[in-house]
Amino acid sequence: MSPASEEHYSSYCEINRAMARALSRLRKRDAIWVHDYHLLSLGKELRELTIEQPIGFFLHTPWPKPDVIERVPHHLDLMQSMLAYDLVGFQTRWDLDNFLSCLQVHLGMESRSDVVISERGLTRCQVFPIGIDPKQFAEYAVESLAEYRQQISSIQDKLNCTKLAIGVDRLDYTKGIDNRIKAVDQLLTNKPHSISLLQIGTSSRADIPAYSKYQREIASLVEDVNRKQRTDDGSEPICYWKDQFSQVELAGYYRTADVGVVTPLRDGMNLVAKEYVAAQDSNDPGVLVLSKFAGAAEELNENMALHVDPTSPDDIAAAISAAIEMPREERIERCEAMINTIEAYTIHDWSKEFVRELYPSRVAVPADHFRYLGFGWLNEAQVPMYATVEELNVAVKHVLRVRAGQSGGEPD
Repeated sequence: MSPASEEHYSSYCEINRAMARALSRLRKRDAIWVHDYHLLSLGKELRELTIEQPIGFFLHTPWPKPDVIERVPHHLDLMQSMLAYDLVGFQTRWDLDNFLSCLQVHLGMESRSDVVISERGLTRCQVFPIGIDPKQFAEYAVESLAEYRQQISSIQDKLNCTKLAIGVDRLDYTKGIDNRIKAVDQLLTNKPHSISLLQIGTSSRADIPAYSKYQREIASLVEDVNRKQRTDDGSEPICYWKDQFSQVELAGYYRTADVGVVTPLRDGMNLVAKEYVAAQDSNDPGVLVLSKFAGAAEELNENMALHVDPTSPDDIAAAISAAIEMPREERIERCEAMINTIEAYTIHDWSKEFVRELYPSRVAVPADHFRYLGFGWLNEAQVPMYATVEELNVAVKHVLRVRAGQSGGEPD
């Protein structure tokens, strides 16, 4: 490992320690909810400061398979530190299964019913697919068409009656924007004037060389395609905007677009997919083209969205072509199914469920129920809310054996 990597990891740990010291002032809080990979080890740092209340963690990004995580410096320490949390949440079942596989392969730790027993206690792992507020976004779409009518009309005027596809992303190399643009180029070569693309790409981490390089590549690719596919009247098929837009304004462009193109190489969820669906006119909706490697694809299955391989411009081009030719009846059927899905589990449901699951992460056990308590958990054993007494006994005995083995003794 390079000295730079060691230095970066030391800085990462120090930031987590600093956050823990700041949060330790909130000891009277009922629980603590930590978010994302920036703070993987915050729970461990809080435990070392004797924070006793339940601590939950939610990972917004994907969790990789065992052969990928081992390429991450200090991956063993990071995984071990995550077991300081009482509840660890993931976007998809794929992510959760990968995490448990990594624990088994790299740390030799088994799980039962998505619960992991460590020296600290029990860590529950659960899927919480993050959502949006679909009704609010539908209202935004109506509001946007009124407030931004002129701007939206100007885009439509430039299209010369072609269909419109929209992509909204951070300018990040994980978002697959380059393959999306290549797909539009291929489609226009085979079917001239069939589609236009409004690509909104907001700058992301431009001070990092890899990101700034990617942003230059995207700009150059757009110029090449526009030069190649420009019509006789000078119209260009790709409108590339790098401005920031409010959610209200975005909702209007979503509703105007015939196709929503969401093609990340890998994504934890990708809420643009859900926002696009929520903004649609239910009587004449657009079609969602969705990467099969986006977390949203687990909920918005192939009967709803058109799934694609985001690394294949050919696959993306074929899906966009199918989308613009799809009959209205099928578009309505697919859109209704997606709306029902995202309304069934909104951002409000997501937050409420996580907090609800976090509170019972620790269940007080009567002092006379077990002969052995005090595993660093004071006078309570950490068990899943759904555990039976028999399962609880098995868990406690297992921890006792682990602890006895470490101390060289045997429990009675």
